[in-house]
Amino acid sequence: MPLVRISLREGKSEQYKKALADGVHRAMVEGAAVPEQDRFQVITEHPAGLIYDPTYLGIQRTDDVVFVQITLSTGRKLAQKKKLFQRIAEILRESPGLRPQDLVINLVEVAWENWSFGNGEAQYTVG
Repeated sequence: MPLVRISLREGKSEQYKKALADGVHRAMVEGAAVPEQDRFQVITEHPAGLIYDPTYLGIQRTDDVVFVQITLSTGRKLAQKKKLFQRIAEILRESPGLRPQDLVINLVEVAWENWSFGNGEAQYTVG
């Protein structure tokens, strides 16, 4: 179960935010073998913008920068993570038109027993 947090500057349309959320989820299904129905996302808008270095690592960022943090169960290989990063950038470039330079992605891996999908139960544990 990935938990996706998308942070962006306040003022984008609902259609833009939906395209971000849909695109990240599509990329996770295609690039990280996430089940289609496994969708949990939080979108947070920030009125004063986000704090970021506009040229870190030689990448030219603008105030349209979007941070995507994905908390997911541990176990994916480096190649799969790279594919996920690439697919998110490709899909979000198509819709809603986000420049790849304005996309910052962070994966946070956690052990399987650290999830509860409801009912106060740890569904991924045995016993």
